[in-house]
Amino acid sequence: MTVDLSEGELQRFFPLLVAKLIQWADAHGYQLTFGEAWRTPQQAAWDVAHGTGILHSLHIERLAIDFNLFKDGIWQTDAEAFRPLADFWKTLHPLCRWGGDFKTVDGDHFSLEFQGRA
Repeated sequence: MTVDLSEGELQRFFPLLVAKLIQWADAHGYQLTFGEAWRTPQQAAWDVAHGTGILHSLHIERLAIDFNLFKDGIWQTDAEAFRPLADFWKTLHPLCRWGGDFKTVDGDHFSLEFQGRA
């Protein structure tokens, strides 16, 4: 879907969506802590060199965030544990993407699609 919002507009809209996700998670018995949000281009390059990321990450654009998920105080590391949050996230806006849907699964990743990148 094409949505004509500038990068800056998306960057200002993204935290509002993230806030809704955090509130939804809390209301449904999940606890979240922040993982990575903003990433420098240098960090992205390092990640690529070490096989742990992509060069044109939406974290650089401030349009992605990773969460640590807890349920009943237990850290959830399986991508499927994030599915309820992902299902809600994807209802918030047509550009909302979840890393669990990626070819290389990244279950803790929530983003807004920008320039064809998720």
